[in-house]
Amino acid sequence: MNKRRESAPRPRSGSPAVVSGGLLRMFGLGVLIIGDSGVGKSESGIELIARGHKFVSDDVVEVCLLPNGKILGRAPILSRYFMELRGLGIINIRYIFGSKSILLESTIDLVIRLKRWSPRKEYDRLGLRFPEDHLILGVRIPQLNIPVAPGRNIATLIEVACVSHVLQKQGRRAQDQLIRRLDRAMAAQEGRLP
Repeated sequence: MNKRRESAPRPRSGSPAVVSGGLLRMFGLGVLIIGDSGVGKSESGIELIARGHKFVSDDVVEVCLLPNGKILGRAPILSRYFMELRGLGIINIRYIFGSKSILLESTIDLVIRLKRWSPRKEYDRLGLRFPEDHLILGVRIPQLNIPVAPGRNIATLIEVACVSHVLQKQGRRAQDQLIRRLDRAMAAQEGRLP
């Protein structure tokens, strides 16, 4: 009996490299989740997979540069479909969530860095600053930073960050909408002053 052997897709351009993080496909975006060890990357990833997003890789992502200038990520063959969760050990995502929950590869369109929340650090509460760039193989990828604190639902925050990023790419920045409303309210107020 001939068994069909699964092999990793070949890099399309350039030599593959390795980056640390988990890669998921969400809302049409390849999202690389990075951060310090123990910050909750895999725990957030498992929650996102349970919500129907696609799993590509956990902890280690092989990346290569495509001819169109995009970065493609995939799991190394040895760790494909597997995720490590503290307290549970190694789990097989395909066995637990089914084959529809996984992808072999995805472009990387957004990087989300999970950072431990610090009371001494000032955070951009309005989102007026542009996202940072994360450099992979010489390609700049937008990076959003999410502070992690007890009680925060990180998976939901990652989903909101992804949708917000998509809307901003479409020219729908909530910050700009609020500023326009404030400008109109101030102009109307000035018109009423004697």
